[in-house]
Amino acid sequence: MNAFTLNRRTIMLSAVAGASSMLVPVLAGSGGAKAQAAVSLSGNSGCYRFDVGDIRATVLSDGVIGGPPSVYASDAPEAELQAVLQRAFLPTDHLTLNLNTLLIETRGQRILIEAGAGKAMGPNGGRIFENLAAVGLGPADIDTIVISHTHPDHVGNLRAADGSKAFPRATVFVPKADWEFFVLGDPDLSYMPVPQDFRLRFAANIKNSLEPVKNEVVLYEAGAEIVPGLTTIVASGHTPGMATFLVHSGNDQLLLTSDLAYHPVVNVDRPWLPGPDRDKEAALASRKRVFDRAATDRIPVLGFHFPFPGLGRLLKTDGAYAWVPANWQF
Repeated sequence: MNAFTLNRRTIMLSAVAGASSMLVPVLAGSGGAKAQAAVSLSGNSGCYRFDVGDIRATVLSDGVIGGPPSVYASDAPEAELQAVLQRAFLPTDHLTLNLNTLLIETRGQRILIEAGAGKAMGPNGGRIFENLAAVGLGPADIDTIVISHTHPDHVGNLRAADGSKAFPRATVFVPKADWEFFVLGDPDLSYMPVPQDFRLRFAANIKNSLEPVKNEVVLYEAGAEIVPGLTTIVASGHTPGMATFLVHSGNDQLLLTSDLAYHPVVNVDRPWLPGPDRDKEAALASRKRVFDRAATDRIPVLGFHFPFPGLGRLLKTDGAYAWVPANWQF
């Protein structure tokens, strides 16, 4: 057992003791007065601000999606899956997934990591615009959008209701391998454990969402630095070109895990494999490599689908990993 390998009893004690403070949240600086005026008291806030070194970061919720738990834990024995969900006080018939997009502001640029789902995967997405307004911003204030992979819950908001660009000024970066597979080709989605009509809608929603930007999209290969302070990391398997991200400034870092895991209860605390992974062996290798890096180097993590705001730490255990959410800070 090395310094970063703990047994599950130790993890439980660590979780009770509380997670590390990790990142220091800040109040809404520029636009802060407008943000306070814009937040409606009729509902809960879907934005969470903090700093990564000199980079201002804001988690902006786009809402939630979800489905049968077995879709996201494809190799889980059904009885064990049900028991695990019950012990975690989660429904056994539906797993809710959050949509945690991240806005970073650095060197005068506003960069959105993931566009969110909009209504491409159900009625409960599309909240990013009201949460942008809550911090005093609008779609035209976004300079760059970087997509980890082209599934609809990551690109759905690129298309406005009238078919135009929802973010009129933004340059959109998309993984080259995903563009070739999902947009230029006719993708075979038979690997997805969902009904055929869902697969057809899924594929159509990708093309429809990206259509407004198809003539100006910038294609990248994972490993590239998009802007200073935002580096992409190879994480193929879930899709042909999926990337994860490292936000870094000075000695501070934040690792975004994209869809390496859907929910910490079934894909982190338990090592079950997500059904939507196209190449499950490659996806598992990417998951282990990125999770090991986060655990060994003690890098704070943002999980795109994890319970809002999705921030925490990954710890290595004797059997898999453990997710320790960050303490909420004002």
